[in-house]
Amino acid sequence: MDIGQFFVDQKLATRQQVEEARRTATGGRVDRQLVSMGVMSEEQALRAFADDLGMQYVSVKDRAIDPELLRQFPTTAIFRHEILPLERQNGHVTVATSDPFEFEALDELAALGGVQVEPVLAIREEIVDAIKQHLGVGGDTINQLVAQRSAEGVEILDDIPSELGELAESAQAPSVIRLVNELLVESLEQRASDVHLEPQENGFVIRFRVDGLLRVQPVPPEIHHFSSAIVTRLKIMSRLNIAEKRLPQDGRINVRVKGREVDVRVSIIPMLHGEGVVLRLLDKQRMNFSLASVGMPTTISDPFNKLISLPHGIVLVTGPTGSGKTTTLYSALNEIKSPETKIITVEDPVEYHMDGISQIQVHSKIGLTFAAGLRSILRHDPDVVLIGEIRDGETATSAIQASLTGHLVFSTLHTNDAPSAFTRLVDMGVEPYLVASTVEGVLAQRLLRLLCKECKKPVPIDSLERPEDFSTNGLTELYQPVGCRTCREIGFSGRNGVFELLLNDAEIRRLCTEQASASIIREYALKQQHMMTLRQCGYGMVLDGRTTLDEVIRITRGDAS
Repeated sequence: MDIGQFFVDQKLATRQQVEEARRTATGGRVDRQLVSMGVMSEEQALRAFADDLGMQYVSVKDRAIDPELLRQFPTTAIFRHEILPLERQNGHVTVATSDPFEFEALDELAALGGVQVEPVLAIREEIVDAIKQHLGVGGDTINQLVAQRSAEGVEILDDIPSELGELAESAQAPSVIRLVNELLVESLEQRASDVHLEPQENGFVIRFRVDGLLRVQPVPPEIHHFSSAIVTRLKIMSRLNIAEKRLPQDGRINVRVKGREVDVRVSIIPMLHGEGVVLRLLDKQRMNFSLASVGMPTTISDPFNKLISLPHGIVLVTGPTGSGKTTTLYSALNEIKSPETKIITVEDPVEYHMDGISQIQVHSKIGLTFAAGLRSILRHDPDVVLIGEIRDGETATSAIQASLTGHLVFSTLHTNDAPSAFTRLVDMGVEPYLVASTVEGVLAQRLLRLLCKECKKPVPIDSLERPEDFSTNGLTELYQPVGCRTCREIGFSGRNGVFELLLNDAEIRRLCTEQASASIIREYALKQQHMMTLRQCGYGMVLDGRTTLDEVIRITRGDAS
């Protein structure tokens, strides 16, 4: 078959497009290059082949597959050729493939399974997802089946000690190395921020945190035999003590995955059934430190830009862990960074390396705490100082002193909303009049999941349960999640910040000096400053069709005015 001419005859491509595909298809087939060029979709190509070759086109997404049928075939061929047995019919087995001309793969599967196979066509990504779902991530590695995956490419950028003793031999086996690499690749493909490896009494659970929520990953049940080797391999990569299994350990891995440089923070804690591991993935290519990309509405971004341009004072960003505080602060630093401005940060740990900014890593064991580091860096003549987190009274007092001596101080604080930041500092032991005179503004934030643009659908607003404080603004429809291949059937893809900005003024200074409660400060800010709460900011995103009411309520519970 002349594939190029075939698609011209099918009116799916022009002769010029076919010629272009032939010129640019380096070692690949014309049909795949046409799909890559966007001339046609993979589904259109497969349906055309199916009609011409008398084959059937199917969707394997969400299709139930008999585990007994899969156990009849070695997983080697399934993973290597990306073909999947679907069902047994009339004495033969229906097998899904994305390549109608892959005869050798089908013959191999038939010979290994001892049955006759009948191919049907399906989209490659659907087949791969189904294989991972039913056989588990890294299932071929677990079964010690070598699948040559040239695109895997996980390169450790730091040197690993070569002599680690007998304990490391199993962890350095090619199969274990490959399994850990596959986990890293899969987590990045799913845009995970954290990977949780959790030993259980009856197995080993792996979960990815994607857009703030954890997802259990399908893995072969035999993976618990490799759990110790996996943990040891991660210890070796992060240069930790592989013999220590009784104490928590923290480390770091710098790797390049498929050409992307990724910083991995490793935390290992001994648990009842073994050592639990959490990997925090910092994908440097995905980070864009600019206030425009943070997603602030103009009603907040305009006053916040003025706030970070002040000559001195304290600017606080508050919120729970994982709410994007560090990203917002880095974006603010990037906004005011210039050759005329000396910026120094004290962080634990330094999450992202930024050019033009001096960054210091906290080392509590040797006495380099936030407070001690801040006292030292003030002698380095900075204009702007970033303190990673105000955790105690000593650090809070040091930040106050830095602002009183003419420095602009950025820091984070763990509070539920912006007004609570004033009372929290007082609770830490700082004099109320000092808090009132130095804190210039507080930004509280959360991260909301965004609806997938490819599959979100409008629904009548009357069919949804609405909170009492939600105003429809005359709209008759809101958007709801559906789920598609782009968002991996979740219905959401990506996250955006919601914000609450409280600016200090004479009345708030008076309230703070008199040690008024956070609720009184909040009530004043809502009435006199017309402060937009976290929930109101989220409602704006709902009305814009970017997220759902349920998502806003989930994230901002208790923030309604």
